[in-house]
Amino acid sequence: MLRFAHSEYLYALYLIPVMVIFFWYTRKQRRKALLEFADEKVHEILFPMKSKLKPWLKFILIAIAYLFLVVVLANPQIGSKIEEVKQVGIDVYVLLDVSLSMTAQDIKPSRLEKAKHDISNLIQKLHGDRIGLIVFAGQSYVQFPLTTDYGAAKMMLDAVSTNSVPEQGTAIASSIEKALASFKKNTETKKAIIVITDGEDHEGNIDKAVKDAVDKGVVIYTIGLGSPEGVPIPIYNASGVKTGYKKDRYGRVVLTKLNDATLQRIASSGNGKYYHGSNDDNELEKIYSDLGKIKKSEFGTTKITDYEDRFYYFLAFGLFLIIMEFFISERKSSLLIKLNRTK
Repeated sequence: MLRFAHSEYLYALYLIPVMVIFFWYTRKQRRKALLEFADEKVHEILFPMKSKLKPWLKFILIAIAYLFLVVVLANPQIGSKIEEVKQVGIDVYVLLDVSLSMTAQDIKPSRLEKAKHDISNLIQKLHGDRIGLIVFAGQSYVQFPLTTDYGAAKMMLDAVSTNSVPEQGTAIASSIEKALASFKKNTETKKAIIVITDGEDHEGNIDKAVKDAVDKGVVIYTIGLGSPEGVPIPIYNASGVKTGYKKDRYGRVVLTKLNDATLQRIASSGNGKYYHGSNDDNELEKIYSDLGKIKKSEFGTTKITDYEDRFYYFLAFGLFLIIMEFFISERKSSLLIKLNRTK
């Protein structure tokens, strides 16, 4: 099986037609200038040793050498064998609050966007651990199940918004229960839940949900986003332009406040830790550092192809063509001159 380790470099091959056109154009302009200077028959007298074909030969060698050197940069690889590799890690579900209060801007650019940015950074740091995402507001939904396909996970994360859950609220208990039901029951991996929310107006029996998690050996961490003092909730139109702030039925601006007491209780009862989110720190990195201390377990095997670099063949041939071009002059060969004289 052939593949390129850095296939993005292959786009440089589009320059080859440009090189051909440029070379042809410069040759044409040079010939036009010479014809203005003297007739073509005079050229043969003035430049008897000048070859018409060798400049094209030299250019073709350079163009082919360029092609091979681009392939070198792309690093062609050949899969030599397929191996089964044990998958070892832990299972982590991130529970992300997507209620309207998460659009508050006491954390820049907003509580929700800060959370998404930190989750994206966490995904980039994962090596072997499975991660899943559950979004919640008045209800909870699995945005993506446990996976080691980190590229797909980031794509699904990018699609998250306050519209991901139509019903408003903060169903923390429901999201924890959803995570417990979504963990793979046939594996003995260590499991953790990370709740990211402002904790406001929570619904359901949180204490029971946390107890169920602890009974199943699941550790719960919480991250509280927002300020205890409270800030207004911005309202946006369909074009994404802020049109004002959310108001109650009496026309007063609604303030959203961080309920860190609830989140501290969840983390304490869940054998985890509580972190207060801020603009500067990445609390998920601290949690991942804690998770790194958890003993990782085997949860399956996967087949991987062992690839070996083959760029050196193309490098050798490309350099050979460049050396050939260097030693080829633009003069006619002596053999052709002798043949012309004998005629």
